[in-house]
Amino acid sequence: MSGMTSRSRPLLNRRLAEFGTTIFAEMSALALHTGSINLGQGFPDTDGPEEVREAAVRALRDGRGNQYPPGPGVPELRTAIAAHQQRRYGLSYDPDTEVLVTAGATEAIAATLLALVEPGDEVIAFEPYYDSYAACIAMAGGTRVPVTLRPGGGRFRLDLDELRAAVTDRTRLLLINTPHNPTGTVLTREELAAIAELAVERDLLVVTDEVYEHLVFDDAEHLPLATFPGMRERTVSIGSAGKTFSFTGWKVGWLTSTPALVTAVRSAKQYLTYVASGPFQYAVAEALALPDSYFAAFRDDMLVKRDLLAAGLAEAGFEVFEPAGTYFITTDIRPLGETDGFAFCRALPERAGVVAIPNAVFYDHREAGAPFVRFAFCKRTEVLQEAVKRLKSLAG
Repeated sequence: MSGMTSRSRPLLNRRLAEFGTTIFAEMSALALHTGSINLGQGFPDTDGPEEVREAAVRALRDGRGNQYPPGPGVPELRTAIAAHQQRRYGLSYDPDTEVLVTAGATEAIAATLLALVEPGDEVIAFEPYYDSYAACIAMAGGTRVPVTLRPGGGRFRLDLDELRAAVTDRTRLLLINTPHNPTGTVLTREELAAIAELAVERDLLVVTDEVYEHLVFDDAEHLPLATFPGMRERTVSIGSAGKTFSFTGWKVGWLTSTPALVTAVRSAKQYLTYVASGPFQYAVAEALALPDSYFAAFRDDMLVKRDLLAAGLAEAGFEVFEPAGTYFITTDIRPLGETDGFAFCRALPERAGVVAIPNAVFYDHREAGAPFVRFAFCKRTEVLQEAVKRLKSLAG
């Protein structure tokens, strides 16, 4: 009878029935069990800047944030977020009414969807999508409508006609992620302009997950959708300290939007964590004020690591989709004679001592993602070099 009630109803809410243990937990356990290099989960294996860590220690010692911080976030951080949006993108937000601090971007997404989506509403998301999107849409009672990014010309591309066709009278919002995890695609100015036109024309809300905004390579450019005509008043933009400053455990995220949208999201957020990460909020306020040289050095370091892993994966026999952003590389395993990403990733630790993630977990159309596998390169150089050495065994 374990796991069932006397009425034989499953214990887990049926909206969440399709979401078991995340693939990250399964693969991380596999990495530990086999002593493999874990290039599955996207977290750095070194801490971020020493002065930012010390700022957190200072806040702890000074008694700042050890008790509940203000619901919207500490004023210093909200001011720093507004200054960052202004300096980087020319976007002007009022720190008091248009900025909300959250427990990481994950909570920002959850609170936004719980606030804005009602049962029966359709939410369009690009697939492959970050796994929490699907769960949060389900918790809100919404229906997810995936629009598939498809490989072509060395990158994953959005079909704008497919996006337009997906919008119905029930569509409530578009959930957009650029730079895009897991494919590494960065939406172009033309693509974003077309999305903006569609949102205005159909009067849709838009939620943009921009946590990789500072990890954009080569000629790609991160352009917040809120900067496009008609978009500031309908867009909730989400950012995070974890990815930019390599303190993923601090769980400091934020969103910027209009007073009405921020108020709506805060109504949901206050019943999730209420508040979080008190002392870390003060440290992140200092981090956001770091000079441009920090952000440039961070990007340049990741670019070197991208190129190191991409070259190694190509040498091992994968087809490599070189990412224009994020710290993930998507590969195609078909040149290795493989077609099933799940089976491939479950066998890879024993075969080569490396852990990766099958992209199919990020798809509703599982078959569309079947041959794709994601590797993270936000690791120490020597770890990536060792992984590349191990993966060479696949080339036979």
